Amino acid sequence: MQQPVPERLQISPFLVLYLIMSMQIGIGVLGYQRIIAQAAGFDAWMSVLGAGLSIHIIVWMIYKICQTVEGDIVAANVYVFGKKFGHLISTVFIVYLLIFALAVLRTFIEVIQVWMFPEINAFLYSFVFLLLSVYIIFGGFRTVTGIAFFCIVLPSYLLLTFSFALKYAEFRNLLPLFDHSIKEMLTSAYNMSLTYLGFEIPIFFYPFIKDAPKSQKWAHLGVFLTTIIYTALAIVTFSYFSEAYLAKSIWATLEMWKIVTMPFVERFEYIGIANWNLVILPNICIALWGASMILKRAYKLKQRKGVIIMALICLAAIPFFDTRLKINLLNDWTAKIGFAVTYGYIPFLFFATMIAKKVKNK
Repeated sequence: MQQPVPERLQISPFLVLYLIMSMQIGIGVLGYQRIIAQAAGFDAWMSVLGAGLSIHIIVWMIYKICQTVEGDIVAANVYVFGKKFGHLISTVFIVYLLIFALAVLRTFIEVIQVWMFPEINAFLYSFVFLLLSVYIIFGGFRTVTGIAFFCIVLPSYLLLTFSFALKYAEFRNLLPLFDHSIKEMLTSAYNMSLTYLGFEIPIFFYPFIKDAPKSQKWAHLGVFLTTIIYTALAIVTFSYFSEAYLAKSIWATLEMWKIVTMPFVERFEYIGIANWNLVILPNICIALWGASMILKRAYKLKQRKGVIIMALICLAAIPFFDTRLKINLLNDWTAKIGFAVTYGYIPFLFFATMIAKKVKNK
């Protein structure tokens, strides 16, 4: 059991919905359709739905772990493995969150370079973006939560823009249903893992939730809404593109924005990309906050110093990913590590915690 967080630093339970959605809706939504369709074709929308439903089991496990140890991931690792080995395992989560932040930021900069400003300096842009993120984190977890709230609410109007694609939609593209094997559907669901990452964050900030057990329903609702958004967008995309064209479209969501026509704007994808700064801002803030909090809990390093260190490491790594191949490799490894953490380690930690609880009670 860790020391309780003062109530003035805690957030209301319903805000967990916005924290989870702000982490799950990130850079992946701009181009996940091609990746999931590689294995299961246009049946992949069912894989999106199935993967989303499976997340609810992991979220339930996370809350059971946190309620048992009355703390976060660091407390859970110490509870099961002891102080030294537990803190060593917690270090892996620092690396995971850092890689997640790096992948999101570098991939978004690539989008800007491809679609808007080819000559933009990735290092300088990252410096400004990380400076803003550090400034927000210095305001405390409640400030980070407020940013997550507004960064979900303000760009939400973008969902309406996909109605333009419905004018040209051919829903017969989705037929015949169940035209792929279970193995192909599972592969497609696995390929969705990078896009869905972020739902595991309650295990990092659980002590900062007021009446934390009451927030579980909001966590499930957040995952449910994200699943509906991703499934609906996949269906719209598959009905708009042919399978052959989608296979060549790296950023399918941006391609659909190209047909949005309004009297006052000619290239709506520019507005969409500009708005996406708001969408990925909570991704970076929450990831850096989580990594610095683990540093503070496990190694007694002040969180402000930890945030600066994490941001500098992220900034220093940006120039190394200067080609499409390297960025792709970064995303692939982020997806693999994220899948191992969420569908591998968290279920293992759940069962280990339950066993440790019985042993300790005896």
